[in-house]
Amino acid sequence: MFPVQSPLRKEGHHENPTGKRLAILTLTALGVVYGDIGTSPLYALKECFSPIYGIEATRQNVFGILSLIVWALTLVVTVKYVNFILRADNRGEGGTFALLALIFPRRSPDTPSARGRWIVALALFGTALLYGDGIITPAMSVLGAMEGLEIALPSMERYIVPIAVVILAALFAAQRFGTDRVGRAFGPVMLLWFATISLLGIFEVAKDPSILWAVNPIHAVRFMQEHGTLGFLVLGSVVLVVTGGEALYADMGHFGRKPIQTAWLWLVFPSLLLNYFGQGALLLRDPSAAENPFFLLAPKALLIPLLVISTLAAIVASQALISGAFSITRQGIQLGFIPRLEILHTSTTEEGQIYIPEVNYFIAVGCLLVVLVFQNTSNLGAAYGIAVTGTMFITTILFDVVARLRFRWQSWQATSLTTAFLIVDLAFLSANLVKVKHGGWVPLVLGLVLFLLMLTWKRGRALLNTRLAEGALPIGLFLDGVEKSKVHRVPGTAVFMTGSDDGVPPVLLHHLKHNKVLHERVLLVSVKTADVPETSAAERVRVMPLGHGFWRVVASYGFMQTPNVPNVLEVVDQMGIRCKPMETSYFLGRERLIPVPGRPGDTVTLSRWRKVVFAIMARNARSATEFFCIPPNRVVELGTQIEF
Repeated sequence: MFPVQSPLRKEGHHENPTGKRLAILTLTALGVVYGDIGTSPLYALKECFSPIYGIEATRQNVFGILSLIVWALTLVVTVKYVNFILRADNRGEGGTFALLALIFPRRSPDTPSARGRWIVALALFGTALLYGDGIITPAMSVLGAMEGLEIALPSMERYIVPIAVVILAALFAAQRFGTDRVGRAFGPVMLLWFATISLLGIFEVAKDPSILWAVNPIHAVRFMQEHGTLGFLVLGSVVLVVTGGEALYADMGHFGRKPIQTAWLWLVFPSLLLNYFGQGALLLRDPSAAENPFFLLAPKALLIPLLVISTLAAIVASQALISGAFSITRQGIQLGFIPRLEILHTSTTEEGQIYIPEVNYFIAVGCLLVVLVFQNTSNLGAAYGIAVTGTMFITTILFDVVARLRFRWQSWQATSLTTAFLIVDLAFLSANLVKVKHGGWVPLVLGLVLFLLMLTWKRGRALLNTRLAEGALPIGLFLDGVEKSKVHRVPGTAVFMTGSDDGVPPVLLHHLKHNKVLHERVLLVSVKTADVPETSAAERVRVMPLGHGFWRVVASYGFMQTPNVPNVLEVVDQMGIRCKPMETSYFLGRERLIPVPGRPGDTVTLSRWRKVVFAIMARNARSATEFFCIPPNRVVELGTQIEF
């Protein structure tokens, strides 16, 4: 009924792993992808019975809230993400930028049609909210685990925040070792965690098996009918059980779809249900346990071991959104929404496993500030819900567009499914909007700032390219001038990096103007980002002879790949154009951007303050030498001023 096989499939190690390979990827994914949603039992049900709602833990209320939790997990994670959203991949990669690339497959979203501008804006804002989620998730998970000290060791309560700060600082310091090592270390921890919460749930359910009837959605309907507006507001805490659902999609490039689906259906989902049922059974037996039903599931003798395991699991939980932030950042850089940053590959076999120091520092500082400001999970819950529900709502809308444009669904198919998803998403989002003044403003403000920065960078680059194109000299005219003036040619190869595959790069004109010579071989090299995550080596490099010792080289990389110009020149050398490393010089332009008022007739406009912001971002972006992996001892930089 709903054909969801993506027309863009990735040929690689993640396509259809089986046997030992599947087991290893599934275990590693368990340690990276499912830490967030896996630790939600620490705080989710407790927050549903928070004093701010005034809902007593009566038998009818326990069944109602537990039914809401069961169906939230089923509809949002199992049905929406695992069965549908994960299939809307761009050759194995997920996230809002991957959806954007599917929507605009043959052209850059620099200047989309009026119909498409809101799509780009939604994708950017969804990405910005995901960064907010990445900041709040580690704080929420670690604080949730540390609050077990209130039950196990009440005298340690005042040390909860300091211990959480130390744990988080150590977690972010460990990121440089890479997703693979972190995942392999965390996978067994999460395996132990899910086994533990399953057993805790089973022991309590055995005392009152009637709690299993909470699976009946009638209990959820009755709860909502009885409590009206108050019941609706409780959805703002129920949504905490599905936090981390977006990480399934954002982290797909690290492991592939199949390991993520396997881990959820065979381990994570059953374990979560068992534990929530166990907490519900405990509340039926002892309503006062609502103060912290998770830790009160355990016998007193096991509280300390459970606290240790919970802390380890909370550390793992922080990994899902951190890894997701690295993935979407690289996509954003390649698609032109984020300035160049340092990207370190942490695995020799897995292309998607990367570490971005600047992003790690940004999330680390934000996370530590959040812990120090909010202090506990109850205060932080409001901020958490907004980021999660906002991202999920935007993902649903983008999926609807992809389903119509790429999957060729009939209108009734797309409308019926996305309407069902949107009803759930809007219910959760609306219930969280009332928490804006209680902390929900944090991810909204952060999201708005990041959204404006990404949009400013994209439009600023477009405006700058327009200015450069206005002063560009046609290549034919330039070559005629070179031939007529008999410019002196020196041995070797000169590489001029250019963002355009047409005209003469300004840096070449500056070089000729000041140095009065040209090399025997001149390559005009431009690096383009394809609309797919990866391009094969065979289709990556195109060489076009221009005559007079000039060639234009266009290298196409996927938005999940890091460009490497020396590797491109190796291919060019194999084509017969001599590009020996020690005989090749690279000429790069270092622009000084000067914001000026806009000109009449500009197709791309930017206010003056945003031009200033863009100039600051450009000044602090990673240099082209580092980003394109160019040997620094072979680089010549020529400065120029550009009014834009």
